Amino acid sequence: MTATTDSLQGYRGPARAVLEHHDVGVWSDVDLDSSQGRFEGLILPRSETADDKHIVLKLASGYNVGIAADTVTRIVAKGRREAHYKIPEKEFPIDPAKPNVMLFGTGGTIASRLDYRSGAVIPAFSPGELYGSVPELADLCNLRTEKLYGVFSENMGPQQYIHLAERIGEEIARGVDGIVIGHGTDTMHHTAAILSFMVQDSPIPIVMVGSQRSSDRPSSDAAFNLIHAVKTAAESDVAEVTVCMFGPTSDQYGLLHRGTRVRKMHSSYRSTFRTIGDVPLAMISADNITYLRDDYRRRRRDRDVKINTAFEEMVTILYYYPNMRPDVVDAMVEKGYRGIVIAGTGLGHVNKPLYPALRRAIEKGVHIYMTVQTLWGYVQMYVYETGREIMGLGVEPAANMLPEVAYMKLCWVLGQSDDPAEVQRIMLTPVIDETTEREPYNGYLIYQGAVPEVQKFLRSFKR
Repeated sequence: MTATTDSLQGYRGPARAVLEHHDVGVWSDVDLDSSQGRFEGLILPRSETADDKHIVLKLASGYNVGIAADTVTRIVAKGRREAHYKIPEKEFPIDPAKPNVMLFGTGGTIASRLDYRSGAVIPAFSPGELYGSVPELADLCNLRTEKLYGVFSENMGPQQYIHLAERIGEEIARGVDGIVIGHGTDTMHHTAAILSFMVQDSPIPIVMVGSQRSSDRPSSDAAFNLIHAVKTAAESDVAEVTVCMFGPTSDQYGLLHRGTRVRKMHSSYRSTFRTIGDVPLAMISADNITYLRDDYRRRRRDRDVKINTAFEEMVTILYYYPNMRPDVVDAMVEKGYRGIVIAGTGLGHVNKPLYPALRRAIEKGVHIYMTVQTLWGYVQMYVYETGREIMGLGVEPAANMLPEVAYMKLCWVLGQSDDPAEVQRIMLTPVIDETTEREPYNGYLIYQGAVPEVQKFLRSFKR
């Protein structure tokens, strides 16, 4: 073949020159030799933002590899296999005996494939597309879908939170048996927290789900997580806002986390979500739901739910670090921020140079709450003089509320009141276990690799 502009989609500079020299193009099935080794695979397009120094191959394993153009010595085309982006679509079967589940889409990589031309993940979202991709869903429920947004999770904000909460209320009134929310994983715990405050006393499960790896990868967790989330929404007794994601590192089960005690803890592991300072609500498999505790809110037959979408945007988190200067706090006040959540050291401390700025902020009506950057454990500001001094300035301890949860709750509270006593009352009154009286003995587990007892424990798991 002769490499043409159409066959070199996205390639520029040195990478394009190498493809032209060897007379191969995008979607060519090739043998490629380089100083890095020999490779067999499919030449993929580059996205518009990609560099011009690498050629990308999809290997037979399903993984992609980038090969530096200046290391390539030989490319031989064996054929051509252009990708097709259309997901097989089948009519989703309706069974009156099965529960009805609504799946809201906000973005993320659930049941998706990668468009290599743009580098973007394209979601499969109609019931027919989902059924074509994950036919097991039809064994669980009658599924309806609605794409609310198509954004990266870092672009979720109050506009989306409020609309999503309102749509949840409408679907509950309509009689749906469960709700699933497809969401990008990076800020899923933030959205889970704010929905826990905006949607209270739900009679049905509201389950957030995402995937760490897109569906074109052999290690994708998309279908696994989606099946478990839909099963939870359709069958479980947990009528709360929850996150349902990969449990252990192997494909054994998913874990159901309470929306106010969950956090993403690893940038790429599939088992990234952890319940912090407590234990998960349940283990979810394709065949079974195993409850790990019994203090959850239970499914009801009524359609009653409290929707309160109050939200004040002028709230921030300050992550304390040594030598933090008072102008950081002063700047927040000057910009009009009404609330500050501090992630403090140890039991909830900051340095003394911040004291005057904190006092000035509180005198100007800024509401300041202390959490701990350790994540596990409680703010205990009575223990040391530093903590007592900070409380004397008017900073309120927020028990064992996670910093991101405290941020979301303060946004929600300040959307309702600016009266210090009322703000304090609502902030420190638990809505749904954002603060707890104690942390269970097994609510804090961090394993340190290499030590003998941990290595013995790890070997007991399937790899």
